[in-house]
Amino acid sequence: MIIPAIDLIEGEVVRLYQGDYQQKTAYRMSPLEALNRYADDGAQWLHIVDLTGAKDTTKRQLSLIKQMTATNRMKFQAGGGVRTQYDVEQLLQSGVDRVVIGSLAVKQPEKVKSWLKRYGSEQIVLALDINIDEQNRKWLAVNGWEKNSGIHLESLLNSYLDAGIKHVLCTDISRDGTLSGSNIELYTQLSRQYPSIEWQASGGIGSLQDIEALKPAKVAGVILGKALLEGNFAVKEAIECWQNASSLA
Repeated sequence: MIIPAIDLIEGEVVRLYQGDYQQKTAYRMSPLEALNRYADDGAQWLHIVDLTGAKDTTKRQLSLIKQMTATNRMKFQAGGGVRTQYDVEQLLQSGVDRVVIGSLAVKQPEKVKSWLKRYGSEQIVLALDINIDEQNRKWLAVNGWEKNSGIHLESLLNSYLDAGIKHVLCTDISRDGTLSGSNIELYTQLSRQYPSIEWQASGGIGSLQDIEALKPAKVAGVILGKALLEGNFAVKEAIECWQNASSLA
């Protein structure tokens, strides 16, 4: 499935380069314009990252998110600085279908597991950001990629399997915002190692060829951000490419 992404700072559609707030590109398109364009092209889900709320939870852009979900044009998963059960409930009450949880899933896994039990595996997405070293060890990053947690991806995933985790968005930080292609080897390995998880690949997609190349990795979703905003291709083209690749796989 193709999942377009919108990153929001103070109501603007933006993109950060490798998570760096100092390397921000703002786009003239409003969030609702982007949403409607993607929906017109056939997108069934939208991934929303509230970067303002991630920095300051008191400034979470809930009213904007409510406006977006109220269109009922697709389903929504949203995150950005989710730290408490209240944050989860606020997003769900705003019409979001799935809440995306990042750093907290690494730093306080028992709390997040309790939310999985409370709300169900369909309403929680883990967003796991990794740096891969020369030994192919996958280190989880936290705090907007500013800090290495010292925890391996596999050890964390193993602890979540018993809690019933189903949806995981995984980003290779070195690829994010680069349009240099996805880490196909990473997602192929993870899909084989954890077949019960529906993986969402994120970071690096710059062309339709990059989307096609991901199909053998058997991911459930492909997150598209910068490539769409830069006009490299349209959502409709991405969906057609993914469906054609699926029929050939």
